[in-house]
Amino acid sequence: MIITNGRIITWAEPNQILEGQEILIQNGKIVSIEPEGQLKAKFPQEEVLDANGQLIMPGNICAHTHFYGAFSRGMAIPGEAAVNFQQILEKLWWKLDKALDEEGTRYSALTLLIDAIKYGTTTVIDHHASPNFIDGSLDVVYEAVKQSGLRSALCYEVTDRDGEERALSGIRENSRFISRVQSGEIDPMVKAHFGLHASLTVSDETLDRCVEENGNRVGFHVHAAEGIVDQEDSLAKYGKRVVERFWDKQILSERSILAHGIHLSDNEIKLLAQSQSWLTHQPRSNMNNAVGVAAVEKLLESGVNLCLGNDGFSNAMWQEWFFTYLLQKDHKGDPRAMNGYDVIKIAVSNNSMLATQIWGGMRVGIIEPGAAADIIFVDYHPITPMSPGNLPWHILFGFRDGMVTMTMAGGKVLMKERKLLFLDEEEIAAKSREVAAQTWARVAQM
Repeated sequence: MIITNGRIITWAEPNQILEGQEILIQNGKIVSIEPEGQLKAKFPQEEVLDANGQLIMPGNICAHTHFYGAFSRGMAIPGEAAVNFQQILEKLWWKLDKALDEEGTRYSALTLLIDAIKYGTTTVIDHHASPNFIDGSLDVVYEAVKQSGLRSALCYEVTDRDGEERALSGIRENSRFISRVQSGEIDPMVKAHFGLHASLTVSDETLDRCVEENGNRVGFHVHAAEGIVDQEDSLAKYGKRVVERFWDKQILSERSILAHGIHLSDNEIKLLAQSQSWLTHQPRSNMNNAVGVAAVEKLLESGVNLCLGNDGFSNAMWQEWFFTYLLQKDHKGDPRAMNGYDVIKIAVSNNSMLATQIWGGMRVGIIEPGAAADIIFVDYHPITPMSPGNLPWHILFGFRDGMVTMTMAGGKVLMKERKLLFLDEEEIAAKSREVAAQTWARVAQM
């Protein structure tokens, strides 16, 4: 198709805002960008998608999420309120994931995929757990992703907290799905990582098994130093810090994703930078769990590949941008902290480089010839002059989630004029409420 009649934000380096240009899309990729009228003259048979004066942008990327967390929305945690991160894990997440069955896995994924489409997030990197439904769980998540049309990378969270047999099942599930992806039978919009929960729930023996089973096929995806308990556990059991342990176990690499990294030493930061591993920041989740504030500016200055995720919160990624910007200022008591350009570095440039690496070098998260056609329309009409130089602050203080009117991934329009084209939101939401109620009942029984 040809996209026309809008202002194009390229997110290239340097970023440009193009006017009077149109985009040719073929076979899921951007083929060319030319002055309006030229492409329609060259390719009169192509469908024309009119942006009606809106902004045309690359879709947002979420570098770390949990589809299975969808059913936590509105759920009361049984018993006394959790007083620390360890209790949050034990009282909420380690019961909710156990309560998921096949239907719960499917509908929690579908609901957050709808969420992503509506909020203009076209790439989601998921970290799944369902200890009572492990075998085949990634196939269920994959089918939901395929139905949605979004770009996604999947993995299963290996952990020892439910015993050796389930740890082995998690290893097998990762390995099986990775093999499916690499055999070519999986839609190329979907890739895989080898999932691990966190240092505090994965023994040396299990880590060794994961490394051996993976065989350097893909990178790992694991939580790291989210709560101080993770570091305390690693020091007590292994005499080393979390990232140091992962370095020794060959978990770190330019293909691996570590989530959070709040409680890191200077040496751990050095190891992350040296290995070129990806570290994801999730400020809304960190604030909600009261686990601390990541040293975002120090991480960037140290050369760490810092990206932005949401940890299972809504896929409204501009909210994650906003809290990234504000939290550092408040935490440091310094309004100069966290420049808007640094937010773009994390949420756009680094997320784009991560997704590009996952999809074999095809540029993702940018509008240029040869890049993936993952594009959104944003109904934003600035009330002050807008330029590449001040665009970060227009997004931080002007953009709202409901402004996305069209979402496209891999050249396929998934939402047009705010209407979903391939997912029935009303039907899925109704079924989700039914399945969530059953899931909550199982949690209460625990």
